Amino acid sequence: MLTAPVGARAYLTYQRAARDMATPQHAIAKADEALLAELGYKQEFKRAFTPLEVFGIAFSIIGLLPSIASVLFYAVPNGGPASMVWGWAVASLFILCVGMSMAELASAAPTSGGLYFWTHSLSSPRCRNLLAWIVGYSNTIGTIASVASIDWGCAVQIMAAVSIGSGQTFIATSAQTFGVYVAIVLSHAVICCLGTAVLARLQTFYVIINVGLCFAVIIGLPAATPKANMNSASYAFGNFTNLNGWPDGYAFILSFLAPAWTICSFDSSVHISEESSNAATAVPWAIVIAIGIAGILGWAINISLAFCMGTNENSLLTSPVGQPMAQIFFNSFGRNGTLVLWSFVVLAQYMMGSSMVLASSRQTFAFSRDGALPFSSFLYRMNSFTKTPVNTVWFVAVISIILGLLSFAGAQAINAIFALSVTGLYIAYLIPIIARFVFKNNFKPGPFNLGIFSLPVAVVAVLYMIIMDIVFFFPTTPQTDVPNMNYTVVVLGGILFLSILWYYCPVYGGVHWFTGPIPNIGKESEESASSIRGSVEKNVQGNREVPVGA
Repeated sequence: MLTAPVGARAYLTYQRAARDMATPQHAIAKADEALLAELGYKQEFKRAFTPLEVFGIAFSIIGLLPSIASVLFYAVPNGGPASMVWGWAVASLFILCVGMSMAELASAAPTSGGLYFWTHSLSSPRCRNLLAWIVGYSNTIGTIASVASIDWGCAVQIMAAVSIGSGQTFIATSAQTFGVYVAIVLSHAVICCLGTAVLARLQTFYVIINVGLCFAVIIGLPAATPKANMNSASYAFGNFTNLNGWPDGYAFILSFLAPAWTICSFDSSVHISEESSNAATAVPWAIVIAIGIAGILGWAINISLAFCMGTNENSLLTSPVGQPMAQIFFNSFGRNGTLVLWSFVVLAQYMMGSSMVLASSRQTFAFSRDGALPFSSFLYRMNSFTKTPVNTVWFVAVISIILGLLSFAGAQAINAIFALSVTGLYIAYLIPIIARFVFKNNFKPGPFNLGIFSLPVAVVAVLYMIIMDIVFFFPTTPQTDVPNMNYTVVVLGGILFLSILWYYCPVYGGVHWFTGPIPNIGKESEESASSIRGSVEKNVQGNREVPVGA
């Protein structure tokens, strides 16, 4: 069961107190600290993220245009224009259901541990420890794989720019792309070691760049595309080109990986709950609004691309540029125009990576706080100067670089990190949603609540994620060999297998000592939390006759 009733009554109590106190920001900060104390944790981070900046984290990680660019190679051969347009539309609705179900949980218990904290709180005592362990590891590897896939996409985009600038005479090797990738990951680690206030202020800039890029392509691409490359409406909305050999229906479902990877990692807002102001409201709405805007703008971008991509899909996939969207831009804007626009695409992708390292490091910090990761005593440390978990930032960076070594096993091997991030996160997403409704618990909804629609939305979300997890384990083509196999099942399956082995290891395994989220509130912190709650209630009692709008 949830350790704190973060429901409507508590929410109104804290909000009224916030109005009645002299400094609203101070009152909200105290209310957030009290809510966190109810969940068993002391305030360790500085709450520097405003609601807009919490949204910025989710939206900047989604990224939209650069994200679509990174995974367009999944949609083009699995249906072409029809999959790009309608596959995006269908998948976006399912993803919105996932986001709304997660938002309800985030509103009820806004803590950095998020998914595995909810799993442990809502599950049966007989299996809560194991389920929390599995969710924690799935979420950790999923977020780190997201870092790896985003930064690998950024490295590929940089190499595409070099190829376009050289007149398409330069073709990057795996070693060269890996070198750029390592430099990107390390630079992100340095950025994410900065203070929380600096990281928070960057999010507004990230949102502006992302939205500006979307409209530049939605409006500018059709205007610049030569008539020879413009497709008819019947082609853009109805042409289905299957290049990989799977049956058409299955190929259409495989194309869902593009929107699934693009509109993913929205749990990033959850992982900065303890750094967010008014978290019980800001975090869930950030998730839902980010998914909604991404779904609409992403659909418009895909329509624009479908009209302007020409009819030779195979040439986009085999171009020396090595990047389908870059080739579409090159065909429409020419060399100089493409380089100008592409530089902003690379910048937006780079910013996505820094936001993802930030979110992943917070998840790792929260999981190590409860002792579940190897070297948790080392990882669970807060830098005294920056007030950020520097050790977990570098841990995420190192593991991401190790995942990048898959590039030397072939194109399909490194592309598996895109599917790895989705499947790992979906396992972590679906278990707490299931636990809420399957097990007996005292779940108390927060201010974001779907009411009677909670269960049907959750059913749709869970069924979608289960199907996608199965589909994304399959190889790109029906006929495959070792270099072209899907390494997602190997990497994710191997990590989960080893984590469960460690859990059941005799004497030293987690089954002997792991008890789920560990409250770190000492007596002094508990008294402080009680004092906060007491002053809040006293304020409310003394102002009962004040109208709500006062």
